[in-house]
Amino acid sequence: MCGILAVFGCVDNSQAKRSRIIELSRRLRHRGPDWSGLHCHQNCYLAHQRLAIVDPTSGDQPLYNEDKTVVVTVNGEIYNHKQLRQELKSHQFRTGSDCEVIAHLYEEYGEDFVDMLDGMFSFVLLDTRDKSFIAARDGIGITPLYMGWGLDGSVWFASEMKALSDDCERFMSFPPGHIYSSKHGALRRWYNPPWFAEDIPSTPYDPLVLRDTFEKAVLKRLMTDVPFGVLLSGGLDSSLVASVASRHLAESKAACQWGSQLHTFCIGLKGSPDLIAAKEVADYLGTRHHELHFTVQEGIDALEEVIYHVETYDVTTIRASTPMFLMSRKIKSLGVKMVLSGEGSDEIFGGYLYFHKAPNKEELHQETCRKIKALHLYDCLRANKSTSAWGVEARVPFLDKEFINLAMSIDPEWKMVRPGRIEKWILRNAFDDDQKPYLPKHILYRQKEQFSDGVGYSWIDGLKDHANQHVTDAMLSHASYIYPENTPATKEAYYYRTIFERFFPKNSARSTVPGGPSVACSTAKAVEWDAAWSKNLDPSGRAALGVHTAAYEEAVEANNANLENGPTQKLQEVVGKTATVS
Repeated sequence: MCGILAVFGCVDNSQAKRSRIIELSRRLRHRGPDWSGLHCHQNCYLAHQRLAIVDPTSGDQPLYNEDKTVVVTVNGEIYNHKQLRQELKSHQFRTGSDCEVIAHLYEEYGEDFVDMLDGMFSFVLLDTRDKSFIAARDGIGITPLYMGWGLDGSVWFASEMKALSDDCERFMSFPPGHIYSSKHGALRRWYNPPWFAEDIPSTPYDPLVLRDTFEKAVLKRLMTDVPFGVLLSGGLDSSLVASVASRHLAESKAACQWGSQLHTFCIGLKGSPDLIAAKEVADYLGTRHHELHFTVQEGIDALEEVIYHVETYDVTTIRASTPMFLMSRKIKSLGVKMVLSGEGSDEIFGGYLYFHKAPNKEELHQETCRKIKALHLYDCLRANKSTSAWGVEARVPFLDKEFINLAMSIDPEWKMVRPGRIEKWILRNAFDDDQKPYLPKHILYRQKEQFSDGVGYSWIDGLKDHANQHVTDAMLSHASYIYPENTPATKEAYYYRTIFERFFPKNSARSTVPGGPSVACSTAKAVEWDAAWSKNLDPSGRAALGVHTAAYEEAVEANNANLENGPTQKLQEVVGKTATVS
């Protein structure tokens, strides 16, 4: 990942202003510690902090067209850049950077080229011939981008809001799948996949096509000129990524440079579910496995740094970001600059445990659409900023453009939890190959475990205890007066909010964070699927009572007490549901 900052239309274009732009860009240097670049054209500035992954010797940014009239600063990876270069044979390229194609595509097609890009990206482009500019973000929002406005009429863009918060009167999260054009003075959506309208699809399920498309998604993300690895939690998604990468690594260009043994990384409290499962998967695949440990206290000590880097006060994001932040630091210390990760699968396939309660395939499909559209506020934000804090790039094959389109075109009946079919059965079945197994059966059919739970159940319990020591009952009772927008409902949420407000006190900052009730990472709409959930609102997977095999103990005890006093039939229903997912 890189860090980008662009400013257009400044009234002041003095040396002092240039120095200020450099100072603000430096706030993003953790994202790109390898080199810094700045292009100035009259009252326009494009700054870049580079993390060199592809063509580390000559791909410094900003990048240009042939005569340097088009300037672009990019954060991301363009996986189909070689194919695009073939279509741009009349153009002369200066570097081997995958991102240079953007400048030449603009020359060739004007502003209507973004949909040609296959990758994850945020970029800002300046056409110095008429001082027009565009900014765009990938369809899902894998890479972050913010947009702001100065009192002097200037327009700002940055990878993180810490570069905008002091100098912009107002700023916001740049919406995924959109492009801003100065010629039109407005945002418009360029990403319009078939699933976006949330119509119910009917394509039959073909497990081999699904498997093949995912393998291609993993393979294209092995495009690298630096050491890399896979984040392996031992859950289904990361294990599949590791399995596919390990199986095909030897035939990739990366193997020629870095060897054919895959490096895998896992973090957790000692004895945690993820550490145990990840070690088993790593042994099965024959990877060079790195097991990393942290303590609850070490995680608590890192909370302020995590909130500063991740730029959110969302509870589940902070819970999961902290171990990922700590792991990324250790990964970088080993010389690794790029990792593959398993984000996105649960949103696409209805993998969160609350999907067990989806009343029908229509509501399940609409919920998956809502979840994918919100990924940039949650898991994508976490995966990108937790790793970028230490100059590590995370790539997410499940969010491949072609793979999403295929998976979201399948009749959602296949994603429903049915007797004999646990969550994400559609994906598990596609990789259930007895002839050339991808994973051990019990890993392939391991119950969904959210990352913040899998690192060790005492992690979340420790966070709650810590918050209870610092937030009094009186403080929480007055929360609606102190924080009228997205009012924290728990002491843990209140604690995170106080830290966030110290770093980002403006209303624009707090408005970038989503709110609303949630159970096991559900949207507010899905909370309606089970009446009991409204009394147990917590984003942890263990809040999915009657579904998670290690549901919150106190809630289960209360539930059992109710069942003892209720009809025998109700008890049988709960036992039946538990047996289905065991």
